Amino acid sequence: MKGLFGIAGLLLALAVTGLLVRQQLRSSGPTAPSVLSNPKDSASALPAKNQPEQYKQALEAAMRTPRPMPDEK
Repeated sequence: MKGLFGIAGLLLALAVTGLLVRQQLRSSGPTAPSVLSNPKDSASALPAKNQPEQYKQALEAAMRTPRPMPDEK
């Protein structure tokens, strides 16, 4: 009997969680346009040859920026 109540409680919690997740996903909607929505636009926007070069440039720029030092007291 105790196990039956445990399983029923677990199923109830799972159902409530599922409803909350579904409600959250339904209310948020699409926030950003999908990159794969139009293959022609995504292919022309970012050629595959430039991706490694852009990554390298972004990484070098991030490494050049100094980190803020904490104030000594």
